[in-house]
Amino acid sequence: MYERIRALREDSDLTQAQVAGYLGMSQTGYSKYETGENSIPVDVVVKLADFYKTTTDYLLGRTDKR
Repeated sequence: MYERIRALREDSDLTQAQVAGYLGMSQTGYSKYETGENSIPVDVVVKLADFYKTTTDYLLGRTDKR
């Protein structure tokens, strides 16, 4: 999942700070999600899926269909 959220962010030409701002958190905190240092709470997974207009199943690696 961590690689997917990073790839989606980079494909969208966004910075970690921009995504963190959308989520209402610090860039450092968001960075720890992308590196897998911190687990991503379910509510954040849902917000990221909505933000990137994809499914939670895609983010979680349950499907390769965006």
